[in-house]
Amino acid sequence: MAINRWSREQLIVAFALYCQTSFGKMHKSNPEIVRTAKLIGRTPSSLAMKLVNFASLDPAITKTGRKGLGNASIEDKKVWDEFHANWEQLALQSAKVAGTLSADTANVEFDESEDKTVEIESYEAGGKRAWVEVRTKQAFFRRAVISSYKARCCMSGLDVPILLIASHIVPWKVDRFNRLNPRNGLCLSALHDRAFDKGLITVTTDLRIKVSKALKKSESGMFLTSSLVSLDGKDLLLPEKFFPNPDFLAYHVKSIFKG
Repeated sequence: MAINRWSREQLIVAFALYCQTSFGKMHKSNPEIVRTAKLIGRTPSSLAMKLVNFASLDPAITKTGRKGLGNASIEDKKVWDEFHANWEQLALQSAKVAGTLSADTANVEFDESEDKTVEIESYEAGGKRAWVEVRTKQAFFRRAVISSYKARCCMSGLDVPILLIASHIVPWKVDRFNRLNPRNGLCLSALHDRAFDKGLITVTTDLRIKVSKALKKSESGMFLTSSLVSLDGKDLLLPEKFFPNPDFLAYHVKSIFKG
């Protein structure tokens, strides 16, 4: 009986989905897995198994004792090695493959719950295509970060998805190479995202929350104290994968935080 091998294009889509799916949701009943499996011509069971195969290659997963299925193929590893540090190409190529397979390259889905303004240098020159590419990349980053924190704010624990932001540690404008790197992201509530962006709160390299003196001295009342000031010195709620890069955190502490 011939083996129905995975194509490179199918593996790219599967790896992108792995990056955007929490470990506990990598099962055949997950609606996104069902939808994507149909799109690429695989069964939900086989796609779910492929995601867990990728998990077996992820140090952030395996160091916690979770081993995935442990039988990732040579082709799986090639895709992992090619894309696990090339996030922009992963986002664009997986979207391109999915668009081609669905015969619908014009419609790219993206999450509108994060409406932070992003500089789009090539928009005027590239028109609609440039806009679609930027939004595709934004959507990939958001979903990868939010899913890695299991859709909860890593400071407050808030778990209402529409109120969550995939916040860049090193700002979008500062580091083009790491714009889509999920390790350059924190899942924050809209309030904590704003405070983080403005340097009123930060995360140290030992993954502790630090609040600026300006907030501590504020007389804004109980809400400010309970929602922000009281977090000072507390541990960050950790993701299941894509742990924040210490170098990115050090940059935020040094260059953005208003100690």
